[in-house]
Amino acid sequence: MAAVAPLPAPLPAAPLRYPYGRQSIDASDVAAVTAALTGDLLTCGPAVAGFEAALAAYLGARHVAVCANGTAALHLAYLGLGLAPGDEIITSPITFSATASAAYQAGLGVRFADVDPITGNLDPAAVAALIGPRTRAIVAVHLAGQPCDLAALAALAQAHGLYLIEDACHALGARYRGAMIGGDTSDAVALSFHPVKHITTGEGGAVIMRAPAHHARVLRLRHHGIERDPVRLSIPSPGPWYHEVVEQGFNYRLPDILCALGTSQLARLPRFLAARRALAAAYRAELAAQLPAGLVTAPPELPERDHAYHLFAVAIDFAGLGVDRGRLMRGLAARGVGSQVHYIPLTAQPFHRDRPGAEAPRPRPGADAFYARTLSLPLYPDLTPADVRTIVAALATTLAEIRS
Repeated sequence: MAAVAPLPAPLPAAPLRYPYGRQSIDASDVAAVTAALTGDLLTCGPAVAGFEAALAAYLGARHVAVCANGTAALHLAYLGLGLAPGDEIITSPITFSATASAAYQAGLGVRFADVDPITGNLDPAAVAALIGPRTRAIVAVHLAGQPCDLAALAALAQAHGLYLIEDACHALGARYRGAMIGGDTSDAVALSFHPVKHITTGEGGAVIMRAPAHHARVLRLRHHGIERDPVRLSIPSPGPWYHEVVEQGFNYRLPDILCALGTSQLARLPRFLAARRALAAAYRAELAAQLPAGLVTAPPELPERDHAYHLFAVAIDFAGLGVDRGRLMRGLAARGVGSQVHYIPLTAQPFHRDRPGAEAPRPRPGADAFYARTLSLPLYPDLTPADVRTIVAALATTLAEIRS
């Protein structure tokens, strides 16, 4: 039997003082969930509509459907637009697996365009080069909360008769040219409410559709493909009990308990966003004060875009500095500081790389460069500027130890 290479040393199992991300829960959230628990309906009740209405008002969107998680939101977006087996989407390889895997669930092909090596967001020129006869949609991923170049991507979509879908799971509260990400500027937008995101429902997501017909289909799909609208039934309704199962649907509902938590969290979103942006500024100041110039580069702030800072992902020239990223992460963890890499390119993941119909290997220098240098440091609203100072000091000390 051939020798098996040893696994890399794991990160310490002890709880980290500073995980890379975490939820912020207070007494108002507990009270909201308790009230929902004592209500008459734990699912399909009034808290669902309440959360959807609150999201719609915040985003400036007309058609919001909450659902089980961000992956479900992406799946519903693809199916709600009528994308079908044989169709293709173009998206980024620097994203969580769900952006592509939800497309596979819908029977779609996926082509991965290259990205800007600095932001990790889609390169519109690379997208344009991949548009073909089977392309039906461009899926823009707002990585880390930094909005993509939506104007260029929207122009491409319009010129080629394509849908523009936004994977905004990192970008609740971000703005592009003054417009809220998640408003009615694209055909579909997916959001996530995982605990490390801007607001949490434990697990949960939402899909925003621009067209009423697409929204109606999403509502049907998230509830087992059941139709109750009398104008869409195949026969006149014989009574109030009557409904029809008209297509394959799913149980993608979000229960009232979680919607109550989401509504409570949404009320605090402006404070969460302000805290994240203030912490990003503190990181910039501490990196400049504690580290040699050019050693660690903060994420860029681009004109016409308001970064939502789901992540604070710095760039480090690991290869040029002779620094092993895994050793740095383990050294930080030993000092109580969590870190993460967002993301290993999907084109390097076996499931995406080796699946039937996958694209042949080709150069994506932007994605390779971004992945080679990126590291996400802790960022969540309950951190303080003093915490940031401590985290950067741990980074500086660990880098110095490795380089000595």
